[in-house]
Amino acid sequence: MKTLPKTESGIERLLEIMVKLRHPEDGCPWDAEQTFATIAPYTIEEAYEVAEAIREDDPETLCEELGDLLFQVVFHARMAEERGSFAFADVVAAVCDKMIRRHPHVFADADVADAGAQTVAWEANKEAERASKADRAGRAASILDDVAHGFPALLRAVKLQKRAARIGFDWHSALPALEKIEEEIGELRAEIEAGGPPERLADEIGDGLFSFVNVARHLDVDPESALRGTNAKFERRFRYIEAKLARSGQSLAEMGLADLDRLWEEAKLESDSSPTPPAA
Repeated sequence: MKTLPKTESGIERLLEIMVKLRHPEDGCPWDAEQTFATIAPYTIEEAYEVAEAIREDDPETLCEELGDLLFQVVFHARMAEERGSFAFADVVAAVCDKMIRRHPHVFADADVADAGAQTVAWEANKEAERASKADRAGRAASILDDVAHGFPALLRAVKLQKRAARIGFDWHSALPALEKIEEEIGELRAEIEAGGPPERLADEIGDGLFSFVNVARHLDVDPESALRGTNAKFERRFRYIEAKLARSGQSLAEMGLADLDRLWEEAKLESDSSPTPPAA
């Protein structure tokens, strides 16, 4: 098989690499057998890794992860080209047209007073695009169109609630939204006490989570970031307990719940004062 010349650079080189990887005879067997469905999880994973590099403020890793994410776009575009649907050039053309269309104050004669006015114009443009898509599909447009099912559940809940809030379907403040949480907890408790089936318990837990998202949204708290912070806090405290037990020659399996609870309270005081857990 012909080796790709290293003199080639830029997106053309990456596109050619993708063609070779997908070659049915001379390519990579794993790459060649992939489909949109099998690659989609990797695309999502790469996007998360980009976000992680940004959180870590690591430019070198961010550069690498952006490359991995770009490769995912090229991978999907190549599979589409093989099916005769579209090619990478069509992806680029579509996003260029969309950005020009959504920024008439930059590329046309429209005037925008400030960032707030631009946001309003942007949303109006997106609404028109959703209506056009619905019309082409022969169905009625919904204000909830294009809230992708592939979003993480917390993020999708925020977006659904924000869309509904545009037409006034919303609590006026966080307090009534908080009361809704209390109502949902009561319904969950009733299901537990009644020995409700798993699907009913899952339904009530989902309602409670959705209500918590509503409160977070009203308080301008990103629920995904809030939960990420709590995950980190839990990990920090748990590692503190593991390290302390290891220093004393004990293990978690030997400890009773009361002892673990005591250590947890200690960890809340000690580990939260320092981001670095004690070494074992």
